Amino acid sequence: MIIHTTAKHLQLTEPIRNYVQEKVRKVQKYCNQITRVQVVLSVEKRVHRAEIIVHAPKQTFRALAQSSDLYAAIDLASDKIDAQLKKHKERLRDHHARGADSLMENPAGEFIEASRFSVVKQVPMRPMSRETAAGEMESVGHSFWMFFDEESRQVQVIFRRQDDSYGILKPVKWSGK
Repeated sequence: MIIHTTAKHLQLTEPIRNYVQEKVRKVQKYCNQITRVQVVLSVEKRVHRAEIIVHAPKQTFRALAQSSDLYAAIDLASDKIDAQLKKHKERLRDHHARGADSLMENPAGEFIEASRFSVVKQVPMRPMSRETAAGEMESVGHSFWMFFDEESRQVQVIFRRQDDSYGILKPVKWSGK
């Protein structure tokens, strides 16, 4: 983790730099994939500001704090960034824990994760021939199409094979073997 400290309108002394690094190193307990941390310290009319920006893969966290004392501003910004990272870590943990509860059993008795189904569509079914179903599938640009076969009076699925021919999936009664 690279810590880059910048000071505006104040002298960045070694004790201030060490204090900032000590405070910023605490963020690693929440996320070990942090690549870079930027700290900007500034002073304007007796108001000290501390801004901490934490860069992690696919995520950036930012905290800004101000106080009459520079060390207090650093503490406030550090506390804010710690709270953000802690909340983010809890969200990730809750999200992964929730996935274990959302298991469904399919007809074959295997468990599948319910959260993997992002869309459930209601499909109106009208009787049609296989050729009509192939035309419908091609017209909407899908690689498969579910239809009600007018000849067999069953729900079937037509699909395009890799050799550009078509295949049909017909339901059969499951024997349980």
